[in-house]
Amino acid sequence: MTSAASSANARASARARARSFDGAAAQYAAYRPSYPPALLDAVERQAGRPLAGARVVGVGAGTGIATALLAARGARVVAVEPGDGMAEQFRRTLPHVPLVRGDGNALPLADASADLITYAQAWHWTDQERSVPEALRVLRPGGALALWWNKTDHETPWLDEQSVRMARFLGQGDEAGHSAGHTANHSAGRRASRTDDLTTELDFRRDHLRWSRRVPVDTHLANLGTHSAFLVLGEERAAAFLAAERTELLKVFPDGIVEESYVVDLLVALRPPSQAHA
Repeated sequence: MTSAASSANARASARARARSFDGAAAQYAAYRPSYPPALLDAVERQAGRPLAGARVVGVGAGTGIATALLAARGARVVAVEPGDGMAEQFRRTLPHVPLVRGDGNALPLADASADLITYAQAWHWTDQERSVPEALRVLRPGGALALWWNKTDHETPWLDEQSVRMARFLGQGDEAGHSAGHTANHSAGRRASRTDDLTTELDFRRDHLRWSRRVPVDTHLANLGTHSAFLVLGEERAAAFLAAERTELLKVFPDGIVEESYVVDLLVALRPPSQAHA
């Protein structure tokens, strides 16, 4: 296969995975984890201003998990979401929050109109050669771009073992299996950390926040099932893995309650106050 054909296949696969969420929006809203309060504290600290009263754009808002937290802090949020199913679920969940259709590659927003732009679990779906200039265009001077992902804490033995099982089932290497698991795609996290390679105008600072939640094993499995690696498999294949995984988990958690451990990977960059953007 030529490199051009390989790239085309990779882009088609990424588009299919991105679209897969629309058919699972209700499940996504019900079972995906939220974020700890410490995350928004860190965003405020890195951005150098409180969220209360801030003009915030939540890009790739999905079903509104992060948007709800931002609004609860008093931010004036406008959500941006490309997917039909996700947008419909968002409107049911947060009918009072403005939602516009679009994506980070072409934000449907005015220049210098935002104090903060956020991407929760979404930056890796963008073309960063387009989404970085768009963020700079929409941010006011001195505004901030915040990217974050819930990632599985692989220092937790049972979660690391689960990722190995997923990698084996999906026929992927260990790293791909990890990304197919709980939350953020590891390659996406690396791309985010190299975002400043695309522009000299942004300097990302990184933070890591550990947290956990206790949930029934079936909630944990339903959460896994909302990840694109499983959504594109088809129901029968995904169900086969999740049924086998349930058996494995009950060996470790006979009471049926699992403790999911996460590390939130946060990157925040400020747009310099003096920066002029064409």
